Amino acid sequence: MRRVGYVSLGVAAVAAVASRFVAAATFGFGSVWGVSVERAAVTALLVAAVVLATYGAYRVVGGWLTERAASKRRRHDLRNVLRLAFGLVGTVGLAGVVTEQWLGVLFSLGVVGFGITFALQQPLFSLIGWVYIMVNRPYQVGDRVAIDDSKGDVVEVNFLVTTLWEINGELVSSNQPSGRTITVPNSVVLSSHVKNFTQEDFPYVWNEIDVEVAYETDLAFARETMIRVANDVVGEEMERNVERYRRRLAETPVELEVQSRPTVNVEQETSWVKLKVRYIVHPRRGQRTKNELYEKILAEFNEYPDRVKFPVSRNR
Repeated sequence: MRRVGYVSLGVAAVAAVASRFVAAATFGFGSVWGVSVERAAVTALLVAAVVLATYGAYRVVGGWLTERAASKRRRHDLRNVLRLAFGLVGTVGLAGVVTEQWLGVLFSLGVVGFGITFALQQPLFSLIGWVYIMVNRPYQVGDRVAIDDSKGDVVEVNFLVTTLWEINGELVSSNQPSGRTITVPNSVVLSSHVKNFTQEDFPYVWNEIDVEVAYETDLAFARETMIRVANDVVGEEMERNVERYRRRLAETPVELEVQSRPTVNVEQETSWVKLKVRYIVHPRRGQRTKNELYEKILAEFNEYPDRVKFPVSRNR
């Protein structure tokens, strides 16, 4: 990446030097259609120099910074910021070279920008939303989020829109990918709720599964069985991650009791008792963990039909 940048910078320097030689030439090149060939050649060389210098600087600086970025997320964000910065610099440089009026160009850009504010409000809000996303980090590439009515994994955040790989939707359920992509304007983050399920400092969520049993069930035995199975499946990982959550919680004024291991809550229904095992899990492993817990809990319950009864009614 940087090698191409160095070559572009070198060619840009050659084009700039060549423009100086052409401008200093003592012999005339004549004119075509009333336009000085000498002036046109100088302008063309300077335009080439600006374009190549901007592109080369982007490749060199971008390559140097992205190589030192801590993650793919940081590299993605750096590339977007650099594209915007060098794009603006290159645009101003081209306008200045073509018009030869640098102060006029800056003034004109201010007037044009003022007009664009009214003519292109929605794209402008989306650009402001992008700046907000870059600064405050409500989400970044790789996160699983819910934005407005859309839910999915963030695959790209550009200047105007955020692209998600859809989760759930009308086609599938159980937090499974649907295969579709969703494009969300960045302006939405300024006026809607954003739910982040895999934020960088604590990429886990609490989850629950329900098992319905009859009133004749030995509830103490059922609860102990569910806790034992859940501990075998997610207990150790949960204990490690809860410590991370507690450290994060200690940095806030919120006082909250957090259990280190899975727990089971009892909820009374009309014709049965609902047992809810609560635990934390990474969102992308949520359904797989649910399946494993259900299979093992039901297998344990079925081994003790005299102690665990299931509701007889089919109207559940």
